[in-house]
Amino acid sequence: MDDDDSRSIDFYEFSKAVRDYRVQINDGQLQHIFTAIDRDQSGVIDYDEFLRAVRGSMNNFRKTLVEQAFNKLDADRSGILDISDVKKFYDASRHPDVKAGRRTEDDILDEFLETFEMQHALNGTVDHKVTKEEFIEYYTNVSASIDNDSYFELMMNNAWKLTEAPAYTKRAAWSNTQEETPQPQAMSI
Repeated sequence: MDDDDSRSIDFYEFSKAVRDYRVQINDGQLQHIFTAIDRDQSGVIDYDEFLRAVRGSMNNFRKTLVEQAFNKLDADRSGILDISDVKKFYDASRHPDVKAGRRTEDDILDEFLETFEMQHALNGTVDHKVTKEEFIEYYTNVSASIDNDSYFELMMNNAWKLTEAPAYTKRAAWSNTQEETPQPQAMSI
């Protein structure tokens, strides 16, 4: 399919592949499908875009795990993850670039937040405020390359300690209930 080995598929390659597989659709429909798959509107379909189109959305089991992670990180329950939320979980002072004086702790935490915005911010707008939609979009893309629900669950539990309460709550296990929040105890990135 990727005839020029560019690691992406342009419209010509896409059209040729569809015709090679004898899919009977007109040129307008073909263009519509190509445009829908090309989420960043770059004029080419990369591997992640293709995989996402083929695999579709996350199932409810995975989406629930992602929402639990978001809710755990959203310490102030504002519906948006920002640097103040992240500071409750991560102590960036131990990052090598911070120790060396090359970057600030806030730079490191902003970069962390950008990770979740990049797929969603196709226009390049990054505000260091991660909505639940952006967080879900990020994990939808991750999910597309993971075949097994159990492995996805393991990955989410390892990344976000979903079976443990946030350190700042001083509770022993995960809970969706809102309680008064004691002072945070930061963890190292």
